[in-house]
Amino acid sequence: MANHEILCTSAARRAAFGYMDHRTWCTKARRVVVKVGTSTLTGGGREPNRSRLSAIAADVAAVHRQGREVVLVSSGAIATGAAHVGLSLPVRGISLRQALAAIGQPILMAAYGRAFAKFGIPIAQVLLTREDVEDRRRYLNARNTLLTLLRRRVLPIVNENDAVATEEIQIGDNDNLSALVASLIDADLLVILSDVDGLYNDDPRRNPKASLIPLVERIDKAIEQLAHKTRSPIGVGGMLTKIQAARIGTESAVAVVIVNGDTSQPVQRVLAGEPLGTLFLPTGRRLASRRRWLAFGATPRGTVIVDPGAVAALHRGKSLLPSGIKEVLGDFQSGDLVVIADLEGREVARGLVNYSKAELERIKGLRTSQIEAFLGYKGHEEAVHRDNMVVHRSLMEERGGGNSARSR
Repeated sequence: MANHEILCTSAARRAAFGYMDHRTWCTKARRVVVKVGTSTLTGGGREPNRSRLSAIAADVAAVHRQGREVVLVSSGAIATGAAHVGLSLPVRGISLRQALAAIGQPILMAAYGRAFAKFGIPIAQVLLTREDVEDRRRYLNARNTLLTLLRRRVLPIVNENDAVATEEIQIGDNDNLSALVASLIDADLLVILSDVDGLYNDDPRRNPKASLIPLVERIDKAIEQLAHKTRSPIGVGGMLTKIQAARIGTESAVAVVIVNGDTSQPVQRVLAGEPLGTLFLPTGRRLASRRRWLAFGATPRGTVIVDPGAVAALHRGKSLLPSGIKEVLGDFQSGDLVVIADLEGREVARGLVNYSKAELERIKGLRTSQIEAFLGYKGHEEAVHRDNMVVHRSLMEERGGGNSARSR
């Protein structure tokens, strides 16, 4: 099994997803998110390159004409704004970056508008912040807007709302934003256009013998260690943020491909089934929208450390009881989202907690029958109910062992 053509290691996986090979995964994708980073858009220059933007638009338009639904997540507003006022990147200071985004976003959208108008495709601008994803009502509003645009054959172009986003409400990079959007709209495939060919077993810029990994079945510690965090003066993040995005995507039942944006017609070729870049397999069936919001949309307010018995119970679909809690971290109230971690600090699940931190501190380790005596009132039997929890499937598979990647 040495290339994209062979994806599934078991009949169970094939049955679960209903796909047999790379060609089927990609050719059958009906709803696609395409992420374009600043470095891809600029070609390493200081501002978006017109010919590159036109090529991206032509590639996406061809996919759109196939009848597929496409959302484009595009960076480049700050770089466009900086070029317009004669500044060089990188620029420091959030206020200046916000101002440059405000200058550059309409210029960038105008360029996209002209490029897609040649193909008769109307576009729409959608700007998001972390708050839009965290708040459940705003999350659903964003989902409904995007789905309505897609139904009307309008191409949404999404970017983070950098003109107003502060550190507290920033998503931080468009790799993760694209994955959140893919999860939000129930996409089948996320294509991340990068400045490298995909994930390598070493940094290809430093090691010419580094090999491309064409397939990742599961994102584990070994895969994360390969994601060297590289930065350029143009883009944000590097392979690490792409692996983070791939985890969000795959745990939302979205296949993810990282491919070189310099490749001719990369989106069309990926969707035609060519074995380009690195493909990350979904980890299971798609979670319900609310559980995906719990897993990736909302921001946790604290962490609950649990014992091995509790971890095993969560993996069996049980609720978290106070008896399994060893330590409580952070500052949260009843109803807040918390991370549930094992004794090594590894995240196992997330869920809406039934108690405040102060209350959990008093009842941690106790049996259900002891709660009322220690709190002075009858509380919930569960610290986090299974209906308000999502257990990370990739971590469950990781604990079960098995190969996670295949190299050429």
